Amino acid sequence: MPRILGIDPGSRKTGFGIIELEGKQIKHVINGRLKVGNGEFTDRLKQIFEGLTDLIQRYQPDMMAVEKVFLHKNADSALKLGQARGAAICAAVSQQLSVYEYSATQIKKAVVGNGHAKKDQVQYMMSVILNLPELPEEDAADALACALTHAHHAAIGSSQRKLPEGMRTTRRGGRYSR
Repeated sequence: MPRILGIDPGSRKTGFGIIELEGKQIKHVINGRLKVGNGEFTDRLKQIFEGLTDLIQRYQPDMMAVEKVFLHKNADSALKLGQARGAAICAAVSQQLSVYEYSATQIKKAVVGNGHAKKDQVQYMMSVILNLPELPEEDAADALACALTHAHHAAIGSSQRKLPEGMRTTRRGGRYSR
């Protein structure tokens, strides 16, 4: 039963989501976001590192999937995002987790079927695929989507060549369903 931690890095809010695979079934474990506020940037990086280290120790995931940094129009924002991502990766590797990276386009294509899907579509699909009682917050939904993308890629990379149960989605009349 591998557990996958998905991360949507951010310097003020870092989304996280953990799923567990049982054969072809996907189980939701937890999701949320680390809110690190407006303090000194180095303090926020420390909070990301410590918060994710605590989460990893508490929930014992086997691997981590993280969203790649995309090019921002603002170079300073891109640098800060990259540093937040680095803090998250350091937390994972310090706990001996393997880290896998996926672009936002790969993630959206894997869970929505459209690499340019909007945030609300990702939120909706996460609630449907994982049978969540309500829509997860945007950051948490993106993190769960990242974890599910890794589950998808791991399944394709194995001899199964099939998506885990719940990942088979079809589009009907503008709505997505299982």
